[in-house]
Amino acid sequence: MSKFKPQTTTLFIVVVLVCAFVPAFSVEEGEANLLWNTCLVKITLKCALDIIAAVFKNGTMPDPCYNDLVKERKVCHNTLIKYIADKPMLIAHETEYLKKSDDLWKHCVSISKSA
Repeated sequence: MSKFKPQTTTLFIVVVLVCAFVPAFSVEEGEANLLWNTCLVKITLKCALDIIAAVFKNGTMPDPCYNDLVKERKVCHNTLIKYIADKPMLIAHETEYLKKSDDLWKHCVSISKSA
């Protein structure tokens, strides 16, 4: 049985979960490549799922994820949220999700600066 590096396994799990949650993709090819190749490798699987839950399901984020989100960079955060919010089953509430995403970003930046 072959063994995978923990980062490879984590990335694979995030990709599978995002694909399962959002089966159709409507962002530009370049944005999708940015998301997979640059952004998702900077954050843990747990934090990625906590961020998605915080924006789309009124979940909460544990403190360690605040710094992970800021390290991910705003462009990555925005790309991930927009990528999911553009889906047909979510588009009706896209404005609400984007506002929650911005509020979450601002909160994380303020927490990480004070740490």
